[in-house]
Amino acid sequence: MKVSWRSASLVASAAAVLALTTACGQEAAPSASSQNVGATAAAGDYGNAGSGIGSGIGNAGASPSESAPESAAKSAGKLAVVTNPELGKVLTDNAGLTLYRFDTDTAEPPKSNCDGDCATTWPPVPADDASAGEGIDKALLGEVTRADGSKQLTIAGWPAYRYAKDVNAGDVNGQGVGGKWYALAPDGKKAGGGGGGGAEAADLPGLSTREDPNLGEIVVDKNGMTVYRFLKDTAWPDPISRCTGACLEKWPAVGPVGANDTKGVQKKGLMSFTRPDGVKQQTINCWPIYTFAQDKEPGDTNGQGVGGTWYAVAPDGKPVGAPKK
Repeated sequence: MKVSWRSASLVASAAAVLALTTACGQEAAPSASSQNVGATAAAGDYGNAGSGIGSGIGNAGASPSESAPESAAKSAGKLAVVTNPELGKVLTDNAGLTLYRFDTDTAEPPKSNCDGDCATTWPPVPADDASAGEGIDKALLGEVTRADGSKQLTIAGWPAYRYAKDVNAGDVNGQGVGGKWYALAPDGKKAGGGGGGGAEAADLPGLSTREDPNLGEIVVDKNGMTVYRFLKDTAWPDPISRCTGACLEKWPAVGPVGANDTKGVQKKGLMSFTRPDGVKQQTINCWPIYTFAQDKEPGDTNGQGVGGTWYAVAPDGKPVGAPKK
């Protein structure tokens, strides 16, 4: 049977659209008018849940361009261990500036997921001449190659950063920002336990599920914190987050998670994408996912139903308890 080139073209196009829709597991394709949305996030703290703990917090409100110390662009030199009254032992560079780690990154293998404006607020620490001072195991120092080809210092595999709002030696204004940023302890763990159970909370996978007494089976992150969906987001044809700027202060984006680092979560549509602010965000069934800054402990579900647009996520990516369309 002869098939005209026009018919073949239409068939091929339809097949491509069908494949994309199937890959994203779209519940219902959004209207064409909603597909080109994606406002650029304002430069900020990338999940700032409030002021960090700080011994020199007076300058915390200054903009990064005004307050970033000159040494922020320099290598770390000899690392040191200082004792913070609230966090215990904290790792600093040779200028006394606190070093941080980002929950969205990975240590095995080392990988930084903070680029663009994120890396302006949280300058990566160069690996150049970093060395271990007293109380630091030099075997824990390493490096990772960033997307721009530069070498970033790692501690026990975790990429190390400074915070642009730390202006004095000993400042820890970045501690707990967005529930994602924590001062580094000398062993690479989160200083002060990292809140919410710390880095080793139950040794959970990157994403898993738990049975909530009110909501049923819902998804949690590696710290056991409830994962949410925003009903204004888009999954098809590409994931689009409409939570930008100040919204991200309350609803930090969940960073990339490997398919093998999940348990009980649907693999179809499990992917990550790059936000306009340069931060990579995880999806379930192609829907962007978040945590809630006001959830303080594993098991909290304070974000459920907020504004009628935020809902916990089921293992298949659907919003738990959301109104039926």
